[in-house]
Amino acid sequence: MKAEIGELQRSFGEIQLFPENIDDLWHLHHLITPGCLVFATTLRSVEGSQDKIRPEKQEKRPVRLGIRVQDVEFHEYSIRLRVFGIIESGVDIGAHHTLNLEPGYEISVLKSWTGSDLERIDRAVKGSTAESIHILVVEEGEAELYRIQSYGPKLVWTLAAGSGKTAEVSCREEFANTVVSQVSTLSSPLVIAGPGFVKEEIVAKFKRQNPSRTAPLVIGDTRTGGRRAVQEVIGQGILEKLSGDLQLAREVTCLDELMRRIGKDEPVAYGIEEVGEAISLGAVQTLLVVDTLLHEPRAATIIKQAEEMRSEVVIFSSRFEPGDRLTGLGGVAALLRYAIK
Repeated sequence: MKAEIGELQRSFGEIQLFPENIDDLWHLHHLITPGCLVFATTLRSVEGSQDKIRPEKQEKRPVRLGIRVQDVEFHEYSIRLRVFGIIESGVDIGAHHTLNLEPGYEISVLKSWTGSDLERIDRAVKGSTAESIHILVVEEGEAELYRIQSYGPKLVWTLAAGSGKTAEVSCREEFANTVVSQVSTLSSPLVIAGPGFVKEEIVAKFKRQNPSRTAPLVIGDTRTGGRRAVQEVIGQGILEKLSGDLQLAREVTCLDELMRRIGKDEPVAYGIEEVGEAISLGAVQTLLVVDTLLHEPRAATIIKQAEEMRSEVVIFSSRFEPGDRLTGLGGVAALLRYAIK
């Protein structure tokens, strides 16, 4: 993403944003909140001035509108962000309008920005120059390739070996050759991980077949396979070393610490009411919030209060396993400086 931040008065002001890919649209989904004002050039139906026979006929022309946002929807598979609201600036003031934002669509957003918002923008800007990272998880007879998006790992393909109905190759050697052939097309950083020794065989074969590869290749040891292995790799800090992006690793480590404290009855709070009380007492060390609550007024208030008291705020992706587990605890939790009960 590209961003141009104007002068902010007490965190309020206008920021121009230029999304470049689906990750940027996902970031915008959380930056554009109900009540903020979004300016964009869009198509709006206007009466055809030269159509005298059918005066009811309308055509769409590009116009610059300011939309007071009511709702936002992220459509991953169509790579589109839909912003619904009421026109406050431009033509047809007071009418409803929908902005269909895609990569390459420049907008300006006017709102009160939180520290978490500005951190997200910084992450998106830095991410625009980073290469995609893939994680190949392999174990006996099974392989899965994941591409790391800003909101978590996305499954690219799976491969199975054996005699069952789901098998795609019939023997171990054919399995290894097929896996290596598929990942050899990747020119970006690659992590090969999994339990046991199968990954070492795959790595050795991969290096023999790709002697001139210059992109980083990292081996990760995990206790499990599949998607859980990806979470282990992220928790080990491997992505941080490859891309400098701390966010997904922070989500894993913070959720692990929360669950550890719950298990040992150490100072934590979870649920909107309990966390709100802890905030009012100044007891919150780290606030954990799932991104699906960012548009909720109560959650936004808690985030603002936490930032004002210099607590760390970690926004979890609902599309990544730690965020899903946090949702099960009410979507909001806190690591406390001291017990409040």
